Amino acid sequence: MTKKKLPKDKFFERMNFLGLALTFDDVRLETGYSEVMPDNVNIETRFSRNIPLKIPIVSAAMDTVTEHEMAIELAKLGGLGLIHKGLNAKEQADEVSKVKFHLNGLIEKPICFYENETIEEILNKKAEKGYSFDSFPVLNNSGRLAGILTANDFDFCIHKSRKAKEIMTTELITAGQKTTIKEAYDIMIKRKKKVLPLINDKKEIVGMYTFSDVQRIVQGNSKTYNADENGQLRVAAAIGVYDDAFERLEKLAKEKIDVVVIDSAHGDSKPVIETLKKIKKQYDIDVVAGNISSAESAERLIKAGADGIKIGQGPGAICTTRIIAGIGTPQLTAIYNCSKVADKYNIPVCGDGGLKYPGDITIAIGGGASSVMLGSMLAGTKEAPGDILFHQGMQYKVYRGMGSLSAMEKYSSSRERYNQGKDRLIPEGMDGMVPYKGRLEDVLYQYIGGLRRGMGYVGAKNIKELKKKADFVRITEAGKSESHPHDIVITREAPNYKGK
Repeated sequence: MTKKKLPKDKFFERMNFLGLALTFDDVRLETGYSEVMPDNVNIETRFSRNIPLKIPIVSAAMDTVTEHEMAIELAKLGGLGLIHKGLNAKEQADEVSKVKFHLNGLIEKPICFYENETIEEILNKKAEKGYSFDSFPVLNNSGRLAGILTANDFDFCIHKSRKAKEIMTTELITAGQKTTIKEAYDIMIKRKKKVLPLINDKKEIVGMYTFSDVQRIVQGNSKTYNADENGQLRVAAAIGVYDDAFERLEKLAKEKIDVVVIDSAHGDSKPVIETLKKIKKQYDIDVVAGNISSAESAERLIKAGADGIKIGQGPGAICTTRIIAGIGTPQLTAIYNCSKVADKYNIPVCGDGGLKYPGDITIAIGGGASSVMLGSMLAGTKEAPGDILFHQGMQYKVYRGMGSLSAMEKYSSSRERYNQGKDRLIPEGMDGMVPYKGRLEDVLYQYIGGLRRGMGYVGAKNIKELKKKADFVRITEAGKSESHPHDIVITREAPNYKGK
């Protein structure tokens, strides 16, 4: 007699009844009849109520994982970068600005200079802010548009002591405030202009289009980008509670931040809930709250106004919370339990931590996550902050937990995240390093490829179907060993497998 599959809900009900909580290594997904080709599956999803993702990957808010370089490249690949809060409020807003201004359809607040500033002063400010673009509107003393500085103007200016008004382009083509991207594209093609300032009746600049970005959007070359309605890359930022949250929000809102994450080791707490409620009253912005690991916690945060939930207490590669504090639920069970509540409110959950292999992404989403947050799996890439180190002939990058001793000593935000003061710190994380992985694009190609293959085996053509069709079997230690390569000497490493 053939044994019938145990549906996912029944499977977890049985595990909960037995008092067993599971993580990714404890299970495998069952295969099913499939007409789905892996390369044709749709992996679009959401991070929060109103923030979509082209791929279900978010980078962790860690100082060795996500600053502007990671956030830019990840958004280009369809995901979302979460800028860490080890930076102070101004530094964090500057990092967000670099992402939002990296490419633009409509630049709502162009970076402007004044006609009496010298080219040397302008170049110094450009370098200080890290702007990667070279086109800047120039204003007169009355704040009205007087000219444009472009890359050509900078390149052919030999004497940097000259003022902007001496070398800027003054024969301008402008357009009105409500000009659409398509209208801008047509004007720029017709007039052969690479920059199109938008002005109001008082000749004040109210926006700007750049041709390279407009062309990319109109011609469809940015299909993989996770961009907002203005063609700007999406980015997220971590905030704390109370004064820290509002000090950061004041600056982040000016940079058009897409979503903020109240980032706490214990999201189901009075400071988080009070801060969440106040933000939702004062700001029209999506707020993700976390971290939690129980259904009851999810219910409280959603009722307090959370637009998304971050799941995971202690599963990270460099986290010691479960060992030091003795708390935490294994990650797959935590994701399943929290998602069952969140699904009732149509709120997405993000599985944060505990993932080691591409297949864990498929398992996490099958268990109920809409996205996953990666730390160690993205650390060590070219785009992750930090220099390449050499150790015993191999290349590495530093990777540390935000609850590590070094992070707590350096950042007040890390101490706040773990509810600690300045003296006699109790670390809940480790300092370490991970092998250098190369370009993020190549790394994510393997991770997303694994997800696509998993969806093909399950017969799920999109993320919603993966959640619905995913059924699990619990495996033994022998089954886990059987899952890995065994009884051989590996002679050539695969780019998506690092061994047990």
